[in-house]
Amino acid sequence: MLYLTRKVDETIVVNNNIIIKVVEVRNKKVKLGIEFPPTATVLRGEIYEKIRQGNMAALSSVKELDVELNEE
Repeated sequence: MLYLTRKVDETIVVNNNIIIKVVEVRNKKVKLGIEFPPTATVLRGEIYEKIRQGNMAALSSVKELDVELNEE
């Protein structure tokens, strides 16, 4: 993991087309502004994790079904 230190109004550029700007820091909370292409998907970490877990559960169900069908 890369760790960077930024002050308010400073930015980080990712892949030449994603710009992350520190907008505000207050009471241990950081407000970020993010500019990205319309084709990009941006999710908060907790939402991404729920989607990932759902996908893993669905994949597991498909594998179990495949095993059951092949046993018959």
